[in-house]
Amino acid sequence: MITLSPLRWGKPYESLDFKDVVHFDTGQPIARIGTVGGGIVGRDIRHAEKARQALLQLSPSELIRRCKHAAELFEKGDLKVGDSVQGVDDFVHQQSASTGLPEHMCRSNMAKNSFVLSNIDQILDCLTRGLELSIFSKGYGEEGRGVIVSYQAQTPVLGAVLPNNSPGVHTLWLPAVPLQIGLVLKPGSQEPWTPYRMVSAFIEAGIPAEAFSLYPGDHDVGGAIMAKTSRSMIFGSAQTVAQHAGNPNVQAHGPGFSKILLGDDVVDDWENYLDLMVESVLSNSGRSCINCSGIWASRHTKEIGEAIARRIGPVDVRPPSDPEAQLAAFTVPAMATGTYAMVQQDLAESGVTDLTAEFGEKLIERDHCAYLRPMVVHADSPDRQVASKEYMFPFVSVVACPQSEMLRRIGPTLVGTVLTRDQPWIDAAGSCTEIDRLNVGPIPTNRLNWLQPHEGNLIDFLFRSRAYQIAEF
Repeated sequence: MITLSPLRWGKPYESLDFKDVVHFDTGQPIARIGTVGGGIVGRDIRHAEKARQALLQLSPSELIRRCKHAAELFEKGDLKVGDSVQGVDDFVHQQSASTGLPEHMCRSNMAKNSFVLSNIDQILDCLTRGLELSIFSKGYGEEGRGVIVSYQAQTPVLGAVLPNNSPGVHTLWLPAVPLQIGLVLKPGSQEPWTPYRMVSAFIEAGIPAEAFSLYPGDHDVGGAIMAKTSRSMIFGSAQTVAQHAGNPNVQAHGPGFSKILLGDDVVDDWENYLDLMVESVLSNSGRSCINCSGIWASRHTKEIGEAIARRIGPVDVRPPSDPEAQLAAFTVPAMATGTYAMVQQDLAESGVTDLTAEFGEKLIERDHCAYLRPMVVHADSPDRQVASKEYMFPFVSVVACPQSEMLRRIGPTLVGTVLTRDQPWIDAAGSCTEIDRLNVGPIPTNRLNWLQPHEGNLIDFLFRSRAYQIAEF
């Protein structure tokens, strides 16, 4: 059984306390993790500047080269992880066993993380709008018009309190390394595998080990990271996001409430977009913030919902090793039962119809885990509570709403796919501050362009643009 130790600025720490990582279905231990308390985190972060200084010893171009090597190691290599050598298949089996994700989804998320790191030069070029990375390293430089521009790092390290639900979110903190910002990570208790393997790949690729800290532990560890680092990320519920609203030092990532909006000019041809809608709802077992949780149209909403229900309603539980498996387990059964209870409350409201009722039981309970099978519900108005809900399984509300009201009624929307050729409505969608990522045309909500920022530009978060003038002495 593999043992994972905390990492304090690149050095393994012999913890006195350990927690087991268990198989989601059998309850048997598959790994043990050494934990730390928030006090250790607070003491270590006093020395965070050393992490940035270690990275500053290498040029951005050299760090990019080593990051690309790390991407290859992460996706294909045998790496020292904890007290064991971990191959790719080991990683996939371990991640699936602890998170409940089907193995093919683990491989897909692994490829996604590797892709971002492999293309980190292009991603940074887009995020910086083509600025030389030496400007961020040195602190100033010429923009190209004879004008000096300056970007000041606001933190020596980026803290991150990482989730358990989807390994794909790790793409958000990867660009910090070539920007010469260290990493202070609290791994998810059920998904420590990606941060541990990625940090191992970074170190094996020649990136200074002292740039990285991994702190498994309880809530006090996450609290210490958030309190002691000048810039941090956290992943959680809508309540978590609300708790950090307005705090410029925290990027809080929560539910996406991503949506597909069908314009009046194309809604009569909705069948042409059925595959797009199904993919947007069902991919990655509905676990991602970029999964579609709402489909809005002015008419045909019942027919649209019924067609999606016929496609995803029959989806059932399969073993995680099955390449056709489309559902992830809830590793904490109470989360599934609690979620299903909330769904039942939504269905009790007048004007809401369960379009997947005919496809059998939705809550599948086992000894150590539970599953929720896909659900499609119809809401006859945006006033229904379910129109603003998102759940961590393939769940979508098909909402009847006049086109003229959609953009002011949809609420916060991480990804908005707008299906229309109506240019004035496209322009209105572009001006709608409720939509973060806008897709115009038939683009599934789950298909991201990694050359564009996701929920804010990391450059703006980690650096401050300022005036910088130099006079000759």
